[in-house]
Amino acid sequence: MQGDCVTTSTLHTARILIVDDDQGLRDMVAAGLKHAGYQTDQVADGVEALLRLQRRDIDVILLDIDLPRMSGLDVLARARTLPTPPRVVMMTGDDTVDTVLRAVKGQAERYVVKPVTAEQIVDVVGQVLAAPTAAALPIDVVSATPQWVELVAPCALEAAERIHEFVMHLETDLPPDVRESVAQAFRELLTNAVEWGGKLDSTRKVRISYLRAKRMLLYRIADPGEGFDIESLSHAAICNPDCDPLEHVRVRHEQGLRPGGLGLLMTRALVDELIFNEKHNEVVLVKYLDVTCS
Repeated sequence: MQGDCVTTSTLHTARILIVDDDQGLRDMVAAGLKHAGYQTDQVADGVEALLRLQRRDIDVILLDIDLPRMSGLDVLARARTLPTPPRVVMMTGDDTVDTVLRAVKGQAERYVVKPVTAEQIVDVVGQVLAAPTAAALPIDVVSATPQWVELVAPCALEAAERIHEFVMHLETDLPPDVRESVAQAFRELLTNAVEWGGKLDSTRKVRISYLRAKRMLLYRIADPGEGFDIESLSHAAICNPDCDPLEHVRVRHEQGLRPGGLGLLMTRALVDELIFNEKHNEVVLVKYLDVTCS
């Protein structure tokens, strides 16, 4: 199950361990996974989760954080030391910055905030099993404070997607429109750095900094290669340039293109400042915040 290429039939032989003290949630998620063809097992606390992992091979563990006897984050840390560690999806109602960053440090594959539906979990499990493991594409946490987060990651789209998802959880206090516009601009720039500067070479690293001040949100992306593909960033959008940027992303998905591709003008429109250095191999994205957002 650890290879980069996984068939649909292989995915559905995977065994999923559900760890949550809410039996109703466990039963709901288990029913959805079984209906999708997965094998499931479930426990109610962290200690029992570790015992189950030691007795039986588990492909994916859906792990709550606030558990009896041992926290989910401690289970995550212990699970990573097993000879064949499972893929870990944090499934929790705790989306505080400290918790999110501890999950990143522990190399969790995904971070899903409750409430969730069975359909959401089935979709996440399928995505996780189809992607390279977090261990194969580790994200190094250089700084982990609510005001200053710094990450170093391999130049792979899968790693970029994980970073994008985790970063979204750092901004839960912002208005949805601000959060979504910043996230889309950040995603476009990060994937451009990984594809163009890093040439999708996972041995090369991209550095991402996130700074949060009272009236400002700032991202810095330092790509590892030749610089951002400004021509690509500047190309005309597939749909009308005046359309909703999120709608543009949906159109690209339908055409089988990678997320992003907003074009430089549209990316600039999503944030307040977009500053490239002279070599175009570093960019700073700035969004000014209302005091009420802080």
